[in-house]
Amino acid sequence: MIVNIILAVFFIWILILTIIILKLKLHYYNLISRTKKQKIDEILDQLIMNDIELRKKEELIKKKLENEINKSRFYFQKISLVRFNPFGKRGNEQSFVLALLDSQKNGIVINFIYTPDGLRVYPKKVKEGKGVDYDLADEEKKAIEKAD
Repeated sequence: MIVNIILAVFFIWILILTIIILKLKLHYYNLISRTKKQKIDEILDQLIMNDIELRKKEELIKKKLENEINKSRFYFQKISLVRFNPFGKRGNEQSFVLALLDSQKNGIVINFIYTPDGLRVYPKKVKEGKGVDYDLADEEKKAIEKAD
């Protein structure tokens, strides 16, 4: 009786192992048939090579992105326009200041003053939000503040 029980347990164990092996074998053949390779090690080698190639491309893209980010610090990122009346109550706000600044508040402020004689244009360099060669007018300072 004990021998029959041991044989039944042993038979069930062999049946379970056989089912597991058949499932693994079916899975293995499915993998191989999709990749058109003969051996699993060829498939793994190809996956490793693809991974290495993708990592190289990722590093190249990261370097290019960092380079573009560094370059973009010098692009005009902050732009503002402030209209004003330079002559008090005589006339309307046809004059304006245009501020073109990068991320560090470096750039240029262009003052367009409309007068009865014509349009006057005055550019001024700006470094860190302050005039380089000339002091900034109140409207120009306002344009720089507005650009933030």
